[in-house]
Amino acid sequence: MPHYPVLADAELDGKKVLLRAGFDVAMEGGKVMDTARIEALKPTMEYILGKGAALIILSHQGRPKGKPVPEFSQKPIVPVLEKLLGKTVKFAESCRGADTLKAAKALKAGEILFLENLRYEPGEEKNDAAFAKELAALGEVYVNDAFTNCHRKHASMVALPTLLPAFMGLQLQKEVEHLSKVVEDPKRPLVLIISGAKMETKVPVVESFLERGDDILLGGCIANTFIAARGFDVGTSKYDKEGMEKAQELMLEAEKTEKADIHIPRDAVIATAASRDAQKIDLPIENIVGDMNILDIGKVTVERYKSIIAKAGMVVWNGPVGYYELNRFSHGTKRIAEAIAAATAKGTVSIIGGGDTLDFHTRYGYPLNAYTFVSTGGGAMLEFIGGKKLPALEALKR
Repeated sequence: MPHYPVLADAELDGKKVLLRAGFDVAMEGGKVMDTARIEALKPTMEYILGKGAALIILSHQGRPKGKPVPEFSQKPIVPVLEKLLGKTVKFAESCRGADTLKAAKALKAGEILFLENLRYEPGEEKNDAAFAKELAALGEVYVNDAFTNCHRKHASMVALPTLLPAFMGLQLQKEVEHLSKVVEDPKRPLVLIISGAKMETKVPVVESFLERGDDILLGGCIANTFIAARGFDVGTSKYDKEGMEKAQELMLEAEKTEKADIHIPRDAVIATAASRDAQKIDLPIENIVGDMNILDIGKVTVERYKSIIAKAGMVVWNGPVGYYELNRFSHGTKRIAEAIAAATAKGTVSIIGGGDTLDFHTRYGYPLNAYTFVSTGGGAMLEFIGGKKLPALEALKR
C-alpha cells in the first residue's frame, strides 16, 4: 500500500481542522433518510475533537451545478450530527466569504462548524485554485475522510490538501486498507457481484476482474444489456443499447480459459410495469417478449448465484440485482445479501458498497455488520478495485 499520512501522525491540539466529509446522503422533504455515511465518520470526528481541536466540516450534497439550490442544502444534516456527537453544531450559510471566515476564526477547541454545500460554488467542481485558497484560510490542518468523492478532481479534494498539512481520516484509511486487499492479495475464488444502469462506469471493473477474479455475477440493467447482447429479447426492460457491443466483447474475452467467468441471469422476474399492483411472473430469459419488463433475477439464477457465493474466498458486491425500491422486486437482492452474510459467517471476506446497496440495507433492515467491510463509496470503490488511481488519494501521497 502506498504511504499516505494518517490521522495518528497529525498534530491537532489547539488547531482548526478542516474535515472533508462525504455526507452526500438520501434526503426527502428536508429530512435525512440514510445516516450510514454520516455514522461512518463518527470515529474520525470524535478523534479530532478528543485531541483538543476545533472541527470545521466541509461536504457536498447532490448536483446543484455551482449555485444555491434549497433542496441540496446541508442544513438537515445538523441535527443528525448533533445527536451523533452529543454536541452543538454551528452552521455556516455559505462555505466561503467574510461571515464564514469570521465564524471559523471564532471557533474554540471542541467546537464544531458545518459549512453549507461546497457545490453551491462553481470553483469546487472546476478545481479552482483561488476557491481552494479560500477554504484553506478557514483552518490549519486538512483531513480527507470522503472516500465517496476521491475519484473526483474537485478543489476540496485535490487542490486543498496541497495547501495545508494533509492526512487521511480513519474511515478513508480503512477503505484503502480493505480495498487494497481486493487488488493486491484477494482470497480465492474472488467473486464480483455488480449491477447498475450505465455500462461505461462498470466496464473498467469488469475488465479488471476478468483478469484478476474468478466469477462475475451480473444483475440489474447491466445484466439486461448482456442478455440483449446475447441476442435475447428484453422487452421493455432498461438496458444500455450503446453498451451492447462492449458486452459482446467482454463475453468473448470471458470464454478464454484463464479469464473469470461472466454469469448472466438465466431467468427473471418480469412484469408489465414497475408498480405495486402489476402482475409478476418468473420466466426463462428466452421466453421474454413484447411489453415484459425485467425487474429482478429469477429463482434459478438466485440459486446459481448463491452456490457461487457459498464457495467464495472473497466477495465484492456493488449494486442491488433488481428494482429493490419495490418490495415485490427486492427478493433477488435479499437472497444475495443473506447468502453473502452466511458465507461471511463461515470465513468468506465480504466487501460491499455503493449508495443503492447501502439504501437497500437501510430500507429492509438488513444488518451491515454481517459483512467484513462496508465501503462508503460507489464510483470511488469501483474505480479503486478496478485498479485506477484516485486523484484525491494521489494528492495525499507523501
